[in-house]
Amino acid sequence: MISVMIIDDSAVVRRTLSEVLSEEKDIQVIATANDPYDAAEKLKKIVPDVIILDIEMPRMDGLTFLNKLMSQHPIPVIICSSKAEEGSQNIFQAMRFGAVDIIQKPKIGTRQFLEESRVIISDAIRAANLTHVRKTSAHRITSSPKLTADAILPLPNNRVAIDTTERVIVVGASTGGTEALRVFLEALPIDCPGVVIVQHMPEHFTAAFAARLDSICAVSIKEAENNDTVLRGRVLIAPGNKHLLLKRSGARYYVEIKAGPLVSRHRPSVDVLFRSTARYAGKNAIGVIMTGMGDDGARGMLEMKDAGAFTIAQDEASCVVFGMPKEAIKLGAVHKIVPLDNIAELVIRKGTII
Repeated sequence: MISVMIIDDSAVVRRTLSEVLSEEKDIQVIATANDPYDAAEKLKKIVPDVIILDIEMPRMDGLTFLNKLMSQHPIPVIICSSKAEEGSQNIFQAMRFGAVDIIQKPKIGTRQFLEESRVIISDAIRAANLTHVRKTSAHRITSSPKLTADAILPLPNNRVAIDTTERVIVVGASTGGTEALRVFLEALPIDCPGVVIVQHMPEHFTAAFAARLDSICAVSIKEAENNDTVLRGRVLIAPGNKHLLLKRSGARYYVEIKAGPLVSRHRPSVDVLFRSTARYAGKNAIGVIMTGMGDDGARGMLEMKDAGAFTIAQDEASCVVFGMPKEAIKLGAVHKIVPLDNIAELVIRKGTII
């Protein structure tokens, strides 16, 4: 059983979440708390496997509590907040402090949302329970059928001829990916090949995430917009709740932002990005699959490899969750398995070889 503590100042949220999770055979709510002080007292007696934490609460806000918790006694924490759009910078700070996932609560109709999102919440808890959180200094899955990239971009009958030698780097990540991407992107030089990224992240979060990375990296980083050109020294990150496809017009690579169903139970989906890369970049692409739960990206990476791309997986030791890379490796879709700290060096080395 996965034991859970819920910390939220709303009695409705605490009660509804407890009722929703009671329907799961492998999850048990062992405690609830109305604020961090209440939680701290209960943590002296019981230690849950996972904590669900609100941000805005009386006496102490969730970010302060999270910072203290991760510096003293790390426990996997899922942020459950209704302030995603307005407080996206705070949400990014929560990820920096060590939160492993985010569930976006609506401001109105919270009870109905929680009841309807049982699968999303339960799977977030299961993923959090698999993470290896470390001491720091002081999308989601639905019950609908699991679709493949065919739902967005069917496989071509014939490969498109490649008439450019410009390299492009595509990256997929999920749980633990925010920190993994920081490590990777900070190591890239300003003249590296263009990078396109799918990180499983809720809507309204990716713009702040990209802006934060842009402020600390040599390369230029932004949330992707439809028809953005893929340029050397530029990184484009898929917006939350939208698929991102790599396209090509002549020698120019650009991205298409597209709505559509969940693919591999995610939107954006790594499989969609990787399939489009196989079709439009082929041997000129370098694919990287990073830490994350599930198998999104595995089939797309195999398609990339079959099209001549060079493919890389993050190794198990440096992953928060060795799910997505493991599935790609099992399919035979990966050329090299390397630690997180070595991915950027390998990408740049391969990016200079045509």
